[in-house]
Amino acid sequence: MSGIGPVEPGEGTRGTPSSRPPRGRLAARCDRHRRAVVAGATACALLAGGGYLYATRPRPQAPPLPPYPSQVVDIGYLGRAATRADEATRAFGFEVLLGVTSGPPVTVTRIAQPYAGLSVTSAPRPPFRTKAGSSRKIIITMRVTECGKVPENAGLPFLDVTLRNARAIQVHSFILGPRYARHLSEALQVACSNSSV
Repeated sequence: MSGIGPVEPGEGTRGTPSSRPPRGRLAARCDRHRRAVVAGATACALLAGGGYLYATRPRPQAPPLPPYPSQVVDIGYLGRAATRADEATRAFGFEVLLGVTSGPPVTVTRIAQPYAGLSVTSAPRPPFRTKAGSSRKIIITMRVTECGKVPENAGLPFLDVTLRNARAIQVHSFILGPRYARHLSEALQVACSNSSV
């Protein structure tokens, strides 16, 4: 023997070649580990896909909120009412038109004005309700309770109206325009003429 080259098998020591390498405990453990990893990865992928589908599922849209009552109510001045101002009763009236353009019905719960010496009533009396798409004529009756607390000339008078619908309750000030200001000033002058109260 010379010491060059690989060692050759001896006679009768050659086996038949096998299609698979020999398997031991280590190879079986690797296979089990591989199967467990593949099963875990598949489960994670299914969970992630299910989570994504759940998170991105279509949800029913919530119905839109109704508008605030002050956004759909308009009050316009029509003119003087049949009762004229006089010095004896110190009362006078005006007609206004309240309209509701859209949304749920609106209830008027209170009508007021800013002057301390003037009281206000209305027909119909609050609370009253008006449906969308309709209007209602309101007669506002004012009575002077103390002439010293009302202005001689009302510049920009307004009505404070408390409105309520399905969404909110709001107090809104409606400026009724120069014609209302002129008629109010004239009525106050008649009601308080020759008065010391």
